[in-house]
Amino acid sequence: MAWWSRTQGLAEQPKKSVPKGIWNKCERCSTTLYEADLEANLRVCTSCQHHFRMPTEGRIEMIVDAGSWQEHDRDLESCDPLGFRVDSKRYVDQVKGTTRKVGPGDAYRAGTATIGGLPVEVGFFVFEFMGGSMGSVVGEKIARQFERAVAHKRAAIMFSASGGARMQEGVLSLMQMAKTSAARSRLREARVPYISVLLHPTTGGVAASVAMLGDIIIAEPDALIGFAGPRVIEQTIRQQLPPGFQRSEFLLEHGMVDMVVSRKDLKATLERSLRWFERSRDPERRTGTVADDVVEIPATD
Repeated sequence: MAWWSRTQGLAEQPKKSVPKGIWNKCERCSTTLYEADLEANLRVCTSCQHHFRMPTEGRIEMIVDAGSWQEHDRDLESCDPLGFRVDSKRYVDQVKGTTRKVGPGDAYRAGTATIGGLPVEVGFFVFEFMGGSMGSVVGEKIARQFERAVAHKRAAIMFSASGGARMQEGVLSLMQMAKTSAARSRLREARVPYISVLLHPTTGGVAASVAMLGDIIIAEPDALIGFAGPRVIEQTIRQQLPPGFQRSEFLLEHGMVDMVVSRKDLKATLERSLRWFERSRDPERRTGTVADDVVEIPATD
């Protein structure tokens, strides 16, 4: 018991703490945010518009039409071809532990859905699952998604949030860069649209392959996008990088992405893009002039 309690007869009071999950702090402007308000605003800071990372389940609900999501290949699981282990922890145990925590499906969820009533084949990297790393299961699911898009003539959309290739699978993970890029080329041959949406972060082998091959490439604000991280590049070339290097706005300025779109406008932007592609593929549905069609392409923030 503290001395003031003994001398003054004051009862010791229990410490009061704010329950976990009630408040959140913006990493950009340091504003303290009520978690419920943050969720209602699609996890975008109401003060500085910083985009917090969004859980994959919430993003699916935000993007696709209600009741339209039909997931495919949920039962695919990673194997352990190299018998890989870090210290005493085996890769297979790491996958099982992450699956129990996050759910099945590995680091990519793909399905058929509608956006604004338009059917699409859409896939989402699951950053919660080992940093969205791309192993053999992720590559296979992306390839199957693109094959369904070709078979049914539906546009393909991919949301990328990844740290890159999964090192635990060695060269098999690097092969997925070629595999997914080849599957994407079949979309082009079939004249099926492919829209790539880059989230924070999109890096490594995912950024160096299929994520940057979209007919339209959209990025969320201030997302880190690139192959190697800025600190690695600075240490390699021994030069200081320009402000904002590898962020969405920097890539837009240098022609690497087509649009930077706020999260609240993302679904509407995708819908307008899909409708533009629909008219482009169907001459009878085109308006009178090319200029009329161009007006429908979403504007950049």
